[in-house]
Amino acid sequence: MRLEPIAAPSLARRVGLPLAALAATVVIGMAVVLVAGAEPFAVLGLIVKGAVGSKFALLETLNRATPLIFTGLAVAVAFRAKLWNIGAEAQLYLGAVVTVLLGTGTLAWPAPLLLPALGLAAALAGALTLLGPAWAKARLGVDEVVTTLLLNFIVLLFVSMLLEGPMKDPMGMGWPKSERLIAEARLPRIVEGLRLHWGFGLALIAAVIVWLIQTRTTFGYAMRAVGQNARTARFVGIPVGAVTLGTALLSGSLAGLAGFSEVAGLKGNLTLDLSPGFGYTGIVVAMLALLHPLGVVVAALFVAGIFVGADSMSRAAGVPSYIADILLATALLLMVLALPMTRFRVRWR
Repeated sequence: MRLEPIAAPSLARRVGLPLAALAATVVIGMAVVLVAGAEPFAVLGLIVKGAVGSKFALLETLNRATPLIFTGLAVAVAFRAKLWNIGAEAQLYLGAVVTVLLGTGTLAWPAPLLLPALGLAAALAGALTLLGPAWAKARLGVDEVVTTLLLNFIVLLFVSMLLEGPMKDPMGMGWPKSERLIAEARLPRIVEGLRLHWGFGLALIAAVIVWLIQTRTTFGYAMRAVGQNARTARFVGIPVGAVTLGTALLSGSLAGLAGFSEVAGLKGNLTLDLSPGFGYTGIVVAMLALLHPLGVVVAALFVAGIFVGADSMSRAAGVPSYIADILLATALLLMVLALPMTRFRVRWR
């Protein structure tokens, strides 16, 4: 058996195989539910109902998708240039830290000025977090998978130290959390009385901007060229090191905006459990989207719907909500298998 490259893969192959992977994920998930002793179709119906079955459920799905769009974009941008950013979690948290430092009264500005300043500061914090590992890769050949992954643990310990020390809310009754943002630093709600905020709109704008950068700019072309073959890109005159650093700045800034969105739009303060793994889940979102910026939005909605629907289903059917983790892990594994098969065919000999 050998893999033979396909010169021009058909649209049916490029779209059909990923869809088949998602269909197989549903089948495997239903089998797991059956083993758990529940009715598969009833559980699937409860997941769908819990995700989009009401106005409240739909808005909660959009709310959960907001940070996943940011982290999914961060991963998709980096992976497109073969910069393996596994540290979106760290970039998210440092973006949140900067948002709290500046948004709890340090800057006494009106909301039209303060909110953009907080967003830019959070994006800069995330960008600088990834810049170090990217520089180490470009100049010293250090594996960025190791450095970005370890940064996640370092930053979490750093945030824990801050919440137990200088950033601890004196009125928090001893709980490790920061002071709350002032009213001018909070993102307004899209729907009054519900939790969906304008961070979701910002995430959609970010997806469109990233798509335009990748498809309509010289820098986007250079990113794709470096990702496909860095040696060839360097041979034709593309500054691979500079492109890698630019990619890191863009990727890290997107992850930093996820931290800004969660604090300013939803939580209102910083806690150590701000992110239940949004940075890692962003890898799943980016892979499901085939690293396409607009596809990231669809994939983030899909993943968020599974999580929100699984929570609702667990309460109604008594099936553990961990079924969502099984579905996402299965979807990622099958997608990783399906993606190469869109460009190669199997030949038996």
